[in-house]
Amino acid sequence: MRTISWLGRCLLVCLLPAATLGGAAPPPLEPAVVQTPSARHGQENQAVDSFLREQMETLGLPGAAIAVVRDGARVHSAAFGRADDSGRPMTAQTPVLLASTSKSFTAIAVMQQVEAGRLRLDEPVQTYLPWFTLDDPRSAAITVRHLLHQASGMGSRDTAFEASRSQDPKALEEAVRALADAPLAGEPGGGFHYASANFNILGVLVQAVSGQPFGDYMEEHVFGPLDMVHSHPTRAAALEDNMAGGHSRWFSSFWLQTDVPAPIAGMPSSTLYASAEDLGNGLTALLDGGRYGNARILGPSSVAAMFEPRVRVDGSKGYAMGWFTRPLVESVDPSSAPVPDTELPLLVEHQGEWGNSHTYLAMVPASGLGVALVVNGNDTAAPSRLKAIDTNILRILHGQEPVAAVIHEDWLQQYSWAVALALLLAEVLSLWLVLRFLFRRPPASNRRLAPLALGTAALALDGFAFWLCFAYAPARFDTHLAVIIRQFPDVGVSLVPVLGLALLWSVPRTVWLFARLRRTETSGPS
Repeated sequence: MRTISWLGRCLLVCLLPAATLGGAAPPPLEPAVVQTPSARHGQENQAVDSFLREQMETLGLPGAAIAVVRDGARVHSAAFGRADDSGRPMTAQTPVLLASTSKSFTAIAVMQQVEAGRLRLDEPVQTYLPWFTLDDPRSAAITVRHLLHQASGMGSRDTAFEASRSQDPKALEEAVRALADAPLAGEPGGGFHYASANFNILGVLVQAVSGQPFGDYMEEHVFGPLDMVHSHPTRAAALEDNMAGGHSRWFSSFWLQTDVPAPIAGMPSSTLYASAEDLGNGLTALLDGGRYGNARILGPSSVAAMFEPRVRVDGSKGYAMGWFTRPLVESVDPSSAPVPDTELPLLVEHQGEWGNSHTYLAMVPASGLGVALVVNGNDTAAPSRLKAIDTNILRILHGQEPVAAVIHEDWLQQYSWAVALALLLAEVLSLWLVLRFLFRRPPASNRRLAPLALGTAALALDGFAFWLCFAYAPARFDTHLAVIIRQFPDVGVSLVPVLGLALLWSVPRTVWLFARLRRTETSGPS
């Protein structure tokens, strides 16, 4: 059959009926598929959901919820898993303990007071709180801006409030007043020193200049205008709203619903509650210059100031007002040639880590993208796994493939539960050996050597336990022993009896062994 040229066929199609060509008309040429931004974003949202389901199955996470905002509107929200041990499903409206992402909303409250003229960023804190002082004369120079930028010089060991269970509204100011004995870790304004106490002080500042308790202020001036109906300043209010139960991973093996302290004293820095969708409302307002619907919580210049890093953390990472900033490396293919940081969009983010919850907030101001993720569980031995979920979500939303998690924790953090359990077993073994010796008559050849050997070994074990618990671990993790015990429950369940045995048994044991040795020496060989 003679081939008809392309031009000739086109003429025939135009001039002759389809029947004259011997049948039905040929199918039209398929147009090139042009994917609209909304379609592409829809696929990315579906990929995020699939990734979250996969991670929940792999890690055994109890529940998670996510909200994605673009260009001034929430475009996606989803929830997975269970909210608590009753099997109640997790939803995008379920309140979760925020941990350190609370700081981002406290910064909004502070900037509202700056706009109202009640606070000045470069004014010393003592101007508004004349009683405020630390155990260092340099504390008089700490300004409001220093607190917002984590540059007050306070150290992260000022976290004793994390071990408290107080729900008394007065506890916030009492905890800040208790900082009078805290030393400074550096010069005010001299550099970055992350400390939750900075934002607890800011919370007291807000309630002092506004004339309202901090929690009441947040409900009326932040949560209310942002339509954050499932956000709360107290545990009691969150419980009434069916908050998610927090879960901890015990012994790196299984998840348990765990009641970790969430005190009022840490409300501005760590213990606010919100749902994924509510957090998305907050991100929407910040990405739109402080406006949410018909409400305005801040002016554009205040929002811009909140995103401006004034303190360098390390490398290209900085800290703004309640936000970490860095180049958005997740927007490029990690296998391709490196892209200079200056050519990457700015990412504004903050993570929240508590003993039984994990949260993440992120914004890309240049593109109007915002992400809010809440997980009602945390693996405190290896939080890198959950942090990898955060960054991989950003990769997926920028068209990239997720990458495997890299564990950054040192050996003591990863295996602290095993170290604590080994110490407990050693203490129990020591107790058994001593009691066995004391209640059984040893051979004559061992009557002098055994008490000395047992007593020395037991005292050495006690000394090691004291050094590890009261000196080494607090210094290594820059916190207090009480916080380690309360926020790391699988560690605390072994450490508490270890310290109990070392404190209560060491003296009577030593006296008893010494008395046996004296009797042996006076009685002589038999």
